Amino acid sequence: MNAQRPSAARVSSVAPTAAPPTQGAEVALCNLTLGHDRHPAVHHVEARLEPGSLTALVGPNGSGKSTLLRGIMGELRPMTGQVVLQGAARGRIAYLPQLSRIDRSFPLTVSELVASGLWHLTGIFGGLRADGRARLSEALAAVGMAGSEARSIAALSGGQMQRILFARVLLQDAPLILLDEPFAAIDERTTDDLLDLIDAWHAEGRTVVAVLHDLDMVRARFPNAMLLAREIVAHGPSGAVLSEANLARARARLAAAAQATPDVCEIGEAAPAPALRAVGGEGL
Repeated sequence: MNAQRPSAARVSSVAPTAAPPTQGAEVALCNLTLGHDRHPAVHHVEARLEPGSLTALVGPNGSGKSTLLRGIMGELRPMTGQVVLQGAARGRIAYLPQLSRIDRSFPLTVSELVASGLWHLTGIFGGLRADGRARLSEALAAVGMAGSEARSIAALSGGQMQRILFARVLLQDAPLILLDEPFAAIDERTTDDLLDLIDAWHAEGRTVVAVLHDLDMVRARFPNAMLLAREIVAHGPSGAVLSEANLARARARLAAAAQATPDVCEIGEAAPAPALRAVGGEGL
C-alpha cells in the first residue's frame, strides 16, 4: 500500500469549506437488542463510544455488525434497550451503506447524488446556490473525482462509486460518521485514499465507526475495535481486542448460536424504548 501512486488518482488536499465540529458525538448503547421478526441479531449490548473516537466493528459473518450500525443510525427500532446520542441530533449522522445496497440503475448523476449530502441545509427539494455548488466541487476534488459532476452513477466503477459516496459524507459535515464495509470490492489505491480521509475525520474530532473485515487494516489504522458475535466479545484498544483468544471465542460463540434454537424476544405489553434519544442540542 505504500507504493507511489499516480498524482491524478490521489485524494486532493482540498477540504470542504464548512468548519469541522469541535467535538464528535458520544454514542451510548444501553442493554441494546436488535433484530428482525422478534429474532435478535445482536443482543444486550452495553458500550460507550467516546466523542472523537475511531472504532472498527469486527467479527465473523453473521455476527451482527451491520445490524448494530443500522441500530445506531436509527434504521432499526430496538427490541430492548436504546441508543443514546450526545451531540448528534436527527440529520446529523452521516451513514455510508454497503455498495450492494445502492441501486445504481436509478437515473442519477454524480452531482445529484453527492448534493444529497447538503439536504440538512437545503431540504430535499431545495436547489443548490453558488456556495453549495462550490462545496460540491470541492468535495469531489477531495476524493479524486473532480469534473465528474455530469456523469451517470451507472457508469462508475465500484471504486469511483465509493469515492463519490465519501464525497457525500464530506458534505454532510456530521459529528458522527457510520461506514458499512467501506472497502468491500474496491481497489487498493482507492482504499488507501479513503483511509486517508477517515484519518482526517478522526483528526478533526469526529466520531467514526466502520464495519471492517481486514483485521490487519484494523490493527494498523483503527485505534479502537469492537468484536461482535451477536454480542460483544471484547471492546477497547484494537491490539488487545484482536487477540487470538478473543477471535477464537467469537468464532465459538457464533458457531454455538448457529446450532441453538433461535431466540425470540418477548417485548411484552410495555411500549418499546425509543430507537434513538439525543441528549443535548436538537431533539429527535
